[in-house]
Amino acid sequence: MKSHSEIIESGKKVVLHEAETIKNLVTFINDDFAKCVELIYQSEGRVIITGIGKSANISQKIVATLNSTGTPAIFMHAADAIHGDLGIVQKNDVVICVSRSGDTPEIKVLIPLLKTMGNKIIAMISNTHSVLAQQADYILNAFIDSEACPNNLAPTSSTTAQLVMGDALAVALLEYRDFSSTDFAKYHPGGTLGKKLYLRVNDLYHNNQRPQITEDASIDQVIMEMTTKRLGATAVVNTIGELSGIITDGDLRRMLISKRPIDELLAKDIMGKNPRTIDENQLAVQAFQVMEQNNITQLIVVNGTKYVGMIHIHDILKEGIV
Repeated sequence: MKSHSEIIESGKKVVLHEAETIKNLVTFINDDFAKCVELIYQSEGRVIITGIGKSANISQKIVATLNSTGTPAIFMHAADAIHGDLGIVQKNDVVICVSRSGDTPEIKVLIPLLKTMGNKIIAMISNTHSVLAQQADYILNAFIDSEACPNNLAPTSSTTAQLVMGDALAVALLEYRDFSSTDFAKYHPGGTLGKKLYLRVNDLYHNNQRPQITEDASIDQVIMEMTTKRLGATAVVNTIGELSGIITDGDLRRMLISKRPIDELLAKDIMGKNPRTIDENQLAVQAFQVMEQNNITQLIVVNGTKYVGMIHIHDILKEGIV
């Protein structure tokens, strides 16, 4: 039975071993890597990524990353490809074969078929002397000295190297085509990342009532407006409807503590001047950042200089974007 210290040491060895493997990959981000990026970018087809075993699992992740960053990609299992799925590959597609050894039986069968079809082949490989490496048009070198497994058998460092090389390829393509955050949002409309990039204040504040009182409103009127609109604050406007300030629950509490005569006070006497505001076209996540930085729970929403409503921190939190 291993002791806790031995278990910890075992885990650390794996992390350090794989970290060194990844560090060494920098050597292989070279002209061959650049040519692969250019080939995929200039291709009129898609990227077909194939592999066998654990490399197939990594291939699927690379496909997902490419698709999410604007490079159309499809996964094709190498074993299924030679049993009917080769029809996935179209004329202008670029095929990336992911393999550590490059000599698995399925890959050996698949490569001549792809070459007959005329598709360009990129080998993401550790063994540059393999059949795959020799037959491929381009090479993404994911070389490793050994697996992190003490028996040098279980795919560990090799799959990590493939994963990182795939990320490097996807990001290089992203930057090559000037893929923006707006583009990214198009591919992630339903997720948290997408919402951060497209959900705007204008999409949220309309669901709230619009608390508003005049500068000369009585404290009773202030309390009534805040109570009925349930946002914990109300905007204060002047006689021509321009924003003058804001009154929050905190302002009311401070008024009571000061023991000033309530009957003699007006909204303008207790309001906070120069309140924090946000334009309705700003991103919702930016509204949250303003609230967080200023330790407040609501923001006045404006359209230019016009008061149009109020957004509460709960409106943003329930969208799950922070």
